[in-house]
Amino acid sequence: MILSELRDYIRQRQSVPLSDIVNHFDIDEDTARQMLEVWLNKGKISKQLATTSCGGSCNKCASANTEYYFWAGSVAVNNIAKPSGCPDIHN
Repeated sequence: MILSELRDYIRQRQSVPLSDIVNHFDIDEDTARQMLEVWLNKGKISKQLATTSCGGSCNKCASANTEYYFWAGSVAVNNIAKPSGCPDIHN
């Protein structure tokens, strides 16, 4: 995968969780984060966490599911879907 493919993927969707990037490009989380760092540093994307991990075993609040990347200028920061079914930390 090249950086422009990642850029285009995020730009087209406006808001993408890390888990979607990992699955779409078939890469691990660390590799994805390293590539995302290029676009973060250039100011083309921003990052936000929907919630903190509760430490449970369901993986609904794993960092890959709660770490979102936004294309510059997109408005979705307050509209991130928080995982459901986890302990009260998410409520």
